[in-house]
Amino acid sequence: MQDTSSNNKRIAKNTLVLYVRMFLMMAISLYTSRVILQVLGVEDFGIYNVVGGIVSMMGVINGAMSVSTQRYLTFELGRGDKIRLKQVFSMCLQIYMMLGILLIILSETIGVWFLNTQLVIPPERLTAANWVFQFSVFSSVCSLLTNPYNAVIISHEKMGVYAYISIADAVLKLAICYLLLTIPIDKLSTYGFLMFLLHAINCGFYWLYCHLKHKESKYSFYWEAALFKNLLSYTGWNLFGSTSALVKGQGLNILLNMFFNPSVNAARGIAYQVNTTVNQFFTNFFTAVRPQITKYYAQKDLNNMFKLVFRSSKMSFYLILLISLPLIIEAPYVIQLWLGQLPDYVVPFMRLIIAITAIDAMANPLMTTAHATGKIALYQSLVGTMTIFNIPISYIFLNFGWGPLVVFKISLLISIINLFLRLWIVKRLVDFPVWNYIWKVFANCILVTVFASVLPLLAYHFTDVGMSQFLIICVISLISTVMTIYSVGLQPNERAFVIKTIKSKLHR
Repeated sequence: MQDTSSNNKRIAKNTLVLYVRMFLMMAISLYTSRVILQVLGVEDFGIYNVVGGIVSMMGVINGAMSVSTQRYLTFELGRGDKIRLKQVFSMCLQIYMMLGILLIILSETIGVWFLNTQLVIPPERLTAANWVFQFSVFSSVCSLLTNPYNAVIISHEKMGVYAYISIADAVLKLAICYLLLTIPIDKLSTYGFLMFLLHAINCGFYWLYCHLKHKESKYSFYWEAALFKNLLSYTGWNLFGSTSALVKGQGLNILLNMFFNPSVNAARGIAYQVNTTVNQFFTNFFTAVRPQITKYYAQKDLNNMFKLVFRSSKMSFYLILLISLPLIIEAPYVIQLWLGQLPDYVVPFMRLIIAITAIDAMANPLMTTAHATGKIALYQSLVGTMTIFNIPISYIFLNFGWGPLVVFKISLLISIINLFLRLWIVKRLVDFPVWNYIWKVFANCILVTVFASVLPLLAYHFTDVGMSQFLIICVISLISTVMTIYSVGLQPNERAFVIKTIKSKLHR
């Protein structure tokens, strides 16, 4: 049985490391995103987003297998079976190799056909778009082969290594920006090639570290029909779930391209880049938490698992609220300051996408709980099917002449429905305390959001637009959100823990 205190300390340490990584990457990302948009232009930037989306659709199996690998490796680590751990890794790597071949076949047949016959791309940019597609295919293969090694690092909770490699990745993206500014050939094709090179280097980094530090990652051929069947079944259901997520994301992107023009895709791409930065506040925290949920289940310690799910659901939402509240209020100014221009639809897209992310962040610990059990057929079939409804419902509204905003409003509504579906499913799987969760997590997060927003909104209406207003809103939002989380968002025992921790740090 794991010691809860040491687990909490490990989570806190890993979270801190990941946040240091995040702030460095955020600074680099904000700069590189602006440069890439300026160098490529709105049209090419939109083309890159939609073409890369096709490859993501073809590489949907990547995400499904990644979740399966992390779950099985973490489960065996929780049980302490090193021999079985090596067998699971070797088996997973063999499956990844087969999936890489399948990805290439699907991309070079269905993907090429779809790119050249179904997408709205200016004829003079079609050649460049095909080059980007090819480079994106092999970038996806590199990412696919990186995943088992990435899963090893996360399962061992070696977040420092994960952070260092990610920072190196961000620095290389800076180098890509410099090369794009200096290389005189077609920028879109060049960007696709350089991103492929970056993915190949990352794959090499992960392989080398795991090969040197973790014995189970040294591949040796192993075959077990029962394990293969379990992995394939688990991955198959994850594949359905991943497909539904891609349909929601890239499928809606293609719908926007069919009904509007590449500038709307560019606006969506920009909004998602901002959202990616916001999402890191949740992702870094939950990356450190996720292995512990699975390990608690492997040790049958459901009481501590439930407590961790409650805390991590709330904290995931609060972390997104903390960073996103001033961004949502000051969205026009922030986008103008960042890009030097204010493209149409970026601001409302960004606000709705962040709201969707906050709901999904709250629900992620519930998803991890379902995955920890290994019984995910019901979960993936219901949640995945509901997610896929984004496409037909959005198509109907767009066909009746609604604007592009409607797809994100529909997506927000379905995300809320999926949260309650997840609660019902984990209740069936592990007798999860649903009503406690609704009151102590969901309702609590809504109250915190409402109360935390009052002062920043008042300040926004009574100050002049500009840098001074933005700084004032940031400070007021930070104070208002922190105080509201402390007074409304935390339980009495959680507040006592915070005070004790602060006193301990001050004493030191």
